[in-house]
Amino acid sequence: MTQIPAIDMVATGQNITRLRDARGMTVRDLQEIFGFATPQAIYKWQRGTALPTVDNLLVLAVIFDVRIEDILAVRQAQTAVSA
Repeated sequence: MTQIPAIDMVATGQNITRLRDARGMTVRDLQEIFGFATPQAIYKWQRGTALPTVDNLLVLAVIFDVRIEDILAVRQAQTAVSA
């Protein structure tokens, strides 16, 4: 068995919420930065029902002054790899 990483969407959403709060930002602030018509995408990120695109992850990393790896929560999932 080989360890294959997977993104933990719920924990990633919790990281986004924590980092946003630490910056003193609101969901509305992020909505305006991204130019979204509604805040729904950001709420989905925070709930862990959707992930930001790679481009949006990069913007979040810059806004929060962290690495993308600090936003994404990774868990190890086991899977069989055939030889």
